[in-house]
Amino acid sequence: MDELDVDEVADVPLDDPVLVEGLPGVGHVGTLAAEHLLEELDDRSTLVRRIYSRAFPPQVSVEDGVASLTHTAVHAVEVPDGRDLLVFTGDHQAQHNEGHYALADAYLDVAETFGVEECYALGGVPTGELIEEYAVLGAVTDESMIDELEAAGVAFREDEPAGGIVGISGLLLGLGQRRGFDATCLMGETSGYLVDPKSARAVLAVLEELVGFDVEYDSLDERAEEMEEVIGQIREMESQQAMDVPSDEDLRYIG
Repeated sequence: MDELDVDEVADVPLDDPVLVEGLPGVGHVGTLAAEHLLEELDDRSTLVRRIYSRAFPPQVSVEDGVASLTHTAVHAVEVPDGRDLLVFTGDHQAQHNEGHYALADAYLDVAETFGVEECYALGGVPTGELIEEYAVLGAVTDESMIDELEAAGVAFREDEPAGGIVGISGLLLGLGQRRGFDATCLMGETSGYLVDPKSARAVLAVLEELVGFDVEYDSLDERAEEMEEVIGQIREMESQQAMDVPSDEDLRYIG
């Protein structure tokens, strides 16, 4: 296999399509959002490309006993009364810098062949603590794009996310800008400790308003309820640990 291989599985004509990237990252926010989108629009979705790279981990995925080499899957989604989608999903990002750049260029190459001019990278931004309200932060390639995003509920905060955006989401903005794409990163706030369906829901709801598709959220809400039970157990453990911490009086040595 070459350093990077692109399998052309199918070609579908798309109407004013946008690229949607949902690869693994903080809280698996982008992955959950993109996979839910494909599940909900499965009857309108077509696998069009598989992208293989030596930058991915050396492994295969196994489903019902059948192995397949790690890759990025690209689905074309036709959306009635809205903009069509080109959705990038997969189990892994690249393992090194050169691979990130090569794959980002490959994703943008594929996007160009389908007439894409606008990109949305989906991900999470860690807060370092469990949260109740899930804001969606934004970053864009041109200041003129901010007003529309703020109207959809996206927050733009000075110097956030701290340290910038790393990995494929960051490169889709950086390289996309250099190649003439309008690119946006939508980042759901998340603790960073757990898989976060609530954050994914918040991100997907913003994307839904911006692009014009229509999906239900029942299965994502069910996953969120399951995670709430886990979070409740964590909070209970934290509370118990706080109660078990000895006081100054307890720490005194009497002899």
